[in-house]
Amino acid sequence: MKRDWMELDKEYLLPTYGRMPVVVKQAEGMYITDEEDNRYLDMFSGLAVNILGHCHPLLVEEIKGQAQLFSHISNFFYNKPAILLAEKLVHYTFPGKIFFTNSGAESTEAAIKYIHKYGKAHDRKGMMVFKNSFHGRTSGALKLTRMASVQQDFDTIEAPVYQLDGQDIDQLKDFIQKHKPAAFIFEPISGSGGIQVITKDFMEAAERLCKENQVLFCVDEIQTGMGRTGKLFAYQHTDVKPDILLFAKGIGGGLPLGGILVAEEFSHYFKSGDHGTTFAPNPISSALGLKTLEILEGGLLEHVVEMEAYLMEGLRKVRESFPTLIGDIRGLGMMMGMDILGDVTTLKDDFMKKNILINITNGNILRLLPPLIIEKGDIDIFIKALTEILTEWKD
Repeated sequence: MKRDWMELDKEYLLPTYGRMPVVVKQAEGMYITDEEDNRYLDMFSGLAVNILGHCHPLLVEEIKGQAQLFSHISNFFYNKPAILLAEKLVHYTFPGKIFFTNSGAESTEAAIKYIHKYGKAHDRKGMMVFKNSFHGRTSGALKLTRMASVQQDFDTIEAPVYQLDGQDIDQLKDFIQKHKPAAFIFEPISGSGGIQVITKDFMEAAERLCKENQVLFCVDEIQTGMGRTGKLFAYQHTDVKPDILLFAKGIGGGLPLGGILVAEEFSHYFKSGDHGTTFAPNPISSALGLKTLEILEGGLLEHVVEMEAYLMEGLRKVRESFPTLIGDIRGLGMMMGMDILGDVTTLKDDFMKKNILINITNGNILRLLPPLIIEKGDIDIFIKALTEILTEWKD
């Protein structure tokens, strides 16, 4: 008897997600196959999680190997895969100490608690964020999220959060002088906020201002990290050094893992018992993180830069053909945003009819977050489909 999975989902799961009409049967590389054996090109990789595509053979072998040793031990014991992963991450970023979590929102929660302890020690309180920022949906992370659609019904949660209207260094300076906040937290490229890229000049000026005034400079790389922009972390396109670095999504090779890296000079504020988690760092997720870093080291970052140029060239050519339907195109690496000037209501369905899965964010932004293993042929398929859809719209 064939089961109606979509109806069963409605019956047994809370309706917190707007799902695509795809019941996944299996996935491999750049493609997802559904129960009807339709094969879809995946252009958003589980929201930037599956950076090596689906079921990468080296990751599958790593799962098997670690699962045969131990899959969970709790934090009462030393976890070799997690220690090795922390060592690698510090090696590729800056001296400091890591607290591992299970997700991006948990990473934000850990950062909030750390900022709070730092603030108490230095008579500073509150955090600065960008307008339309997104840092998670849990109650603590929600304090930093500045999207009305996400905050709705939960905006009574009190928090000393100061909202920057944009990349305005004078406003940042004014907030620091007026409110004495403990931290400034931001994404180098806003994910849900519409792929807005923070400029190198602003980021470096903001870092100087924060460090001159004892304000923690916190970079949320939950979506931009792990090679997404062509660097291991997006802040590395600049000369800044975060005081706290948040990460998740791609780090776990498709399994839940996240964390914060606190710079060495600030790493003494958490003591034993100040924070904790039962599951993180999961040994299998940690082993996958190590293997993922190894694969990234093998030339994949350079590949991302090459594919960025090819994808951007293709998108710009499409815009030249449809200037009334496509606005700004922006992003870095395999994190691209395109303003769609027409009605985007049918865009997901239009792409699905051509066996391509895409993501729309912030109203009318086509957000591209494909696996980093994408090839020119995959980009050609996407560009051809986009051209055909816009031609149909125009007609």
